[in-house]
Amino acid sequence: MDKARCDVRAVRVAAVAFLLTLTACATGPALEERGEVTAPPGDSHRLTVGSAGFTESDLLARMYALLLDRAGYETTILSVTNREIYEPALESGQIDVVPEYAATFADWLNSKANGADAAPVGSPDLGATMTALRALAAPRGLVVLDAGRAVDQNAFAVAASYAAKHRLKTLSDLGRSGQPVRLAAGDECVQRPYCEPGLKKTYGIDITAVDPLGVGTTPAKQAVQNGQDQMVLTTTTDATLDDFGLVLLKDDKKLQNADCIVPVVNRSRAGSAGVKRALDRLNTVLTTKDLASLNEQVDSWRRLPEDVARNYLESKRLIPAGS
Repeated sequence: MDKARCDVRAVRVAAVAFLLTLTACATGPALEERGEVTAPPGDSHRLTVGSAGFTESDLLARMYALLLDRAGYETTILSVTNREIYEPALESGQIDVVPEYAATFADWLNSKANGADAAPVGSPDLGATMTALRALAAPRGLVVLDAGRAVDQNAFAVAASYAAKHRLKTLSDLGRSGQPVRLAAGDECVQRPYCEPGLKKTYGIDITAVDPLGVGTTPAKQAVQNGQDQMVLTTTTDATLDDFGLVLLKDDKKLQNADCIVPVVNRSRAGSAGVKRALDRLNTVLTTKDLASLNEQVDSWRRLPEDVARNYLESKRLIPAGS
């Protein structure tokens, strides 16, 4: 593979403007009328890989592109920060591949199909979540590939000193300890079943208050670091916990949904076995711990995402060194 073909090309403003126009036209012909569902799985030589614009999504998109380049495709990366924009673009074939999160994307498609008040279909059960997600994706001309080992889901962290003092390794341990807990989280935490209500019902944790400092923000982690709060809502791939002296407590009763990393592709352009084989290779090696480390290299060490992505794939021998 010519190295020049592996380089990520700059995204033109016109491309993003087109995608904005695309969402305004989302009420056009039904998908069945466009033939996207019944068409055979496609194998376009040129593929556009979408990124949602944050570090983790960018890293995943770059790894997808490198693996597809290695498999003989020619790729471009397009960063679109809003799912309301990039998902219709994926349906239309303006974007061919995106990294997604199984439970979150299942619930998003479910709300789009059945209304904002539709009962959630994402759950801690990965099999059930994937079944629901694929059923919702198929009528839109989308194919959900196999989920990988890496999971980016909500998680709860405490100060390492606090965990040692009370002998905490799991959320069940915290519930059994009977310790009163002031939780740093988003203000929606008081209503979300995975947050305050779930911590109380599933684990018996004594949540005395929710400090509305956001999910995994620096102020939220600082509040736990200095003892103002005892626990913070963050994510399993948070790369900065060590910087604040924090440790995750294991979700041992599986309160959180199965937000495994899944590639989603446009069936008519990228639904081939070749694309699946190329992207499945990442599933065999990428772990949650790996993904957190990659995020850290970009966010804390200020390394370029394209370099971090390439170095990781080379270290796992998924692409040859210097490709």
